This record gives sequence, structure tokens and C-alpha cells, in this order.
Amino acid sequence: MLSQYTKEFKYNLTLSIPVIMGMLGHTFVAFADNVMVGQIGTAELAAVSLGNSFVFIAMSLGIGFSTAITPLVAEADAAGKVENGKSALKHGLVLCTVLGLALFVVILLAKPLMFLMKQPIEVVNLAMPYLDLVAFSLVPLIIFQAFKQFSEGLSQTKYPMYATIIANVVNISLNYVLIFGNFGFPKMGIVGAAIGTLISRIVMVIFIWSLLRYKKKFSVYVSGFNFRVIEKKVIQKIISLGFPSALQMFFEVAIFTAAIWLSGVLGKNHQAANQIALNLSSMTFMVGMGLGVAAMVRVGNQKGLLNFKELRRIAFSIFFLTFLLEVVFALIFYCFNNWLPTIYLDTNDALNKIDNLEVIIIAAQLLAVAAFFQISDGLQVVILGALRGLQDVKVPTFLTFIAYWLIGFPTSYYLCLHTSLKSTGIWIGLLAGLTASAILLYLRFNSLTKKLIKES
Repeated sequence: MLSQYTKEFKYNLTLSIPVIMGMLGHTFVAFADNVMVGQIGTAELAAVSLGNSFVFIAMSLGIGFSTAITPLVAEADAAGKVENGKSALKHGLVLCTVLGLALFVVILLAKPLMFLMKQPIEVVNLAMPYLDLVAFSLVPLIIFQAFKQFSEGLSQTKYPMYATIIANVVNISLNYVLIFGNFGFPKMGIVGAAIGTLISRIVMVIFIWSLLRYKKKFSVYVSGFNFRVIEKKVIQKIISLGFPSALQMFFEVAIFTAAIWLSGVLGKNHQAANQIALNLSSMTFMVGMGLGVAAMVRVGNQKGLLNFKELRRIAFSIFFLTFLLEVVFALIFYCFNNWLPTIYLDTNDALNKIDNLEVIIIAAQLLAVAAFFQISDGLQVVILGALRGLQDVKVPTFLTFIAYWLIGFPTSYYLCLHTSLKSTGIWIGLLAGLTASAILLYLRFNSLTKKLIKES
């Protein structure tokens, strides 16, 4: 019985590991920024957290929208229709570029909100110049996402991974010289981290385009674009898939962003602790994201072949693999919750010793809760990927809204501000929202695939 699922593990991992490494690469940019900035002080770490909270919301919309490209390319690839795959990439690039520029402008217009959010004023003043540069880095990041989703739609997941590895080398190198002023460079603090992020994301776009352009297998897809000819039908198709997918990711990222803002009301140390727990959870989440891409690609392929029994079997093999991996992550978080936060702060810094110790204690409590939602978080994103592979996006959007904003956020808000749980209460609310999302999305996938099998 189990063998029909476990025999797919090897191919699922082969397909998803490069995606996971690539997604971890994105997260590692933030991890490097957090660790390096954390050496300066907790106020600077809180400022990066606050600035990124605005960027993460916008990024979720951009990344979520770009995922529309993958199932279209996967379906075209399975059906042997190269022109359809090329068209999906071309129109996706146009839409992602416009969206990236629009999100940059929206963030600039939203900056004054920082002063109305009851955040520590020293944190807001530090976050302002950081936000300008990181917001602009969304433009190359979302353009990169179009190439990434296209490549993954062809089951070629290693090329985006290479691009993110290069970007991380660039980011860490620039952080080292610009944050601390090494090798004669000016000491720029968190602004230096923002410059490193921007340049690394520009490098990422140039690298992946060059790589795909000169690979014979892909050159037919990524060259010879005629951007003067835009087909309304293709644009509408991408938007019809991309907009709900963007909302799905937005609903989830927005509740984590709300957690950052709620923790800021409690003070800079709670906000810094929340950022540590969030950054660590983001890294394990990327494993789920990678497996979710594998689910989207493999389900999209089987949809193109109209083989719904095989589609369901393959999807369940990925769900089972995800469950096993997330249990391991849960054990790591629970067993090492006191040690993991010490990576981010200088425990020997006499000047900030009291603040740093308080941040570590709070972060350890949050990680104990985060251990329990590893399983829910991983499963919900993988099931969502499978539903996207089926090009079922509207109902899951409604379900994620219910889970995060009618269950998760009210729980976080009440427990944080009206009980003694404070930051821990925020994360209990996140656990409730993620668990509700996993259950509702599973019920949707289960009923939909049974219906498709019955009708085929």
C-alpha cells in the first residue's frame, strides 16, 4: 500500500531539491542580512524586520502572481506545444515587470504608515532608508520569478538554484564590506545590507537569462520575443490564474506581517525575537514551497495527459513525503529552541547584553510553538501547489482567507494584546490559521480529484 507512494519519493526529491535550494537562497539573503545586522544591535535588527514587513507583502503578491506561469508551461510541455510555453513566458515577463514597478511605487506611497503603527520611533527612522532600496529590488526579483517559474514548468529546476547561489555570494560579500565598512568601504549599517540585496537581485536576473539564452534546449523559448504583439487571451489567462494565486500567498504572508507589527507594539525586543523565529521558520517553509512546486509541475503534467488517477496518486506521494520531512523539522525546532536564537545575536556584547538575553528568551518560546506548526505549514503549501497544478485557484483563495483572517489573525490579536501570552499568543494564532488552511485545502483537493476521476 505505502509502496505506491514511497516509490515516487526519489523523483519528487530530484525535482524539488533544486527548487528548495533556490527558495532557501532567497531566504538566506534575509538570513545573512539578519545575522550581520544583528551584530550591530537589536534596534537595527528590528528595523530590518519592519522594513521587510512591507516588502514581504508586496513580494508575496509578485511571487504568487508569477506562479501562474508554471502550470501553463507544464501543461504545454506535456502536450508538446512549444509555442504555448513561449507565449506564457513572454506575457508573464510583461505582466511581472509591470507588477514589480507598481509594487515599488505602492511601497513608497505606504512608507508614512510606519509612523502611524505605534512602532518604536528609533526603529522607524532606521527602517526608512533601508526600505527605499529593498523596495526597488522587487522589480528585478519579480522579473527573475517569471524566468524561474518558466524553468520549473519545464521540470528544469536547477537553473534558478544556480542563480540564487550566485546572488547569495554577491549579497554576503557586499554585506561584509558595506555594513561594517571593511576593506576601506564606507560603514553604511543596514543601508549597506539593502544595497547588497538590490545588486544581488539584479545579478540574479542577468545570470538566469544568460544561462537559458545560451542553452540550446531553452533558446527557442527565451529569444525572438515580439513584445509589440500582446495577446489579450493569454494575458487574461495568466491574470485569471495569477491574481488568485497572488491573493493566496498574500493572505498567508500578510498574517505573518501582522505578527511583526503586533510584536512591534510590544517593543523592539519582542519584534527582534519575532524576526528571529520568523526567519528560521521561513527556511523550513521553503522546503514545503519546493515540494509544492514539484506537486504543481507533476499535477500539471498529469492534467495535460488527462490521467487523473495517476495525478491523485502522485499528489498523495508528495503530501506523505512532506509530512515526514516536516516532523523532522518540528523535532529540531523543539529540541534546539534555546540555542537557535543565539546564532543571530552577539551574546558577548556587554553594551546590549540585557536586550540580547531578553530577545533570546522570547525567541526560544516562539520556536517551541513554531515546532508544532511545521507540519501544518508544509502540508498546506504543498496541497496548494497541487491545486494550482489543477489550475484550481478561486476556491482555494477563499479557503485561505477564512483560515488566516477569520481564524488565525483574530486568535493572534486577542492572545497578544488581551492575555499575558504576548508574543507567544501571536504564534499560537499563526498555528491555528495554518492548521485550518491545511485541513480546508486537503478537503478541497480530495473532493475535486475524486470528482475528476469519476467524470473521466
